[in-house]
Amino acid sequence: MRLVLLLACSAAMAGCTGPAGEQPEQQADAPAATVTAVATDSPAPQPVETGLAARKSGGARAVTEETDDYMFTYSYPAAAGSIAPLGDLLDRQLEQRRTELATSSAQAKREARADGFPYNKHSYQAEWKVVASLPDWLSLSNEFSSYSGGAHGIYGVSSLVWDKQEAEAIEAIELFTSPQALEDALGDRFCDGLNKQREERRGEPVNPDADDLFNNCPDMDELTVLVGSGNGRRFDRLTLYAGPYVAGPYAEGDFRVNLPVDRAVLQTVKPQYRNSFATRSRA
Repeated sequence: MRLVLLLACSAAMAGCTGPAGEQPEQQADAPAATVTAVATDSPAPQPVETGLAARKSGGARAVTEETDDYMFTYSYPAAAGSIAPLGDLLDRQLEQRRTELATSSAQAKREARADGFPYNKHSYQAEWKVVASLPDWLSLSNEFSSYSGGAHGIYGVSSLVWDKQEAEAIEAIELFTSPQALEDALGDRFCDGLNKQREERRGEPVNPDADDLFNNCPDMDELTVLVGSGNGRRFDRLTLYAGPYVAGPYAEGDFRVNLPVDRAVLQTVKPQYRNSFATRSRA
């Protein structure tokens, strides 16, 4: 599915600390173009500047804004911003996220005052990072978090893969014939890796007979797939991300399982993308 705009959040504006084991992300470029605004009142947000003028040094950008109602931060590396259409896409998302946050926080503040309750400032944070940069592809992860009142916030990771030849963005899972095909190709490898991490955090083995959310293995369509590379030429590894509540209670946090691309996985890649993948043994 080709994306005009990648939507990374849930209804609460939700959608990586470093993964356990092998790190999929390359070191992100330091954001060079920074905009910081602090206000004592909460006026309607002004449009965020977009285009190359907003990405002044190598394409990186970071925006921080705080009002009485909300705290907003959004950044992406030079590798993304230096690709003009991709940078424009991320700028449009930046403006959309900030507008959504300003609107929802203002409404929540009015409702809290009307009901006689204290208002807790809302927030949204997003940081795009490079997972892999190939001649024809740029694979990105988006670590995001939001808070809209309540006991705790929401956080997670989303995926964007930029096709440099077609100048289009897709989610990494769209490189494969289907989520189910990829799940079948991985077999027990994802579940085994996930259960190992669960056991380390819980201090006890996972009960295979317990038929419940936090002991079962999540389906592929509940996960975020990131595609990485060890040699900078072809994709040869996957990171499967399970956010809070997907594979365990909120207190256990999120989970990342890193797996190499093997022949079974390679067979699930869509034919038009297969030359951009390699098994780890021949990458």
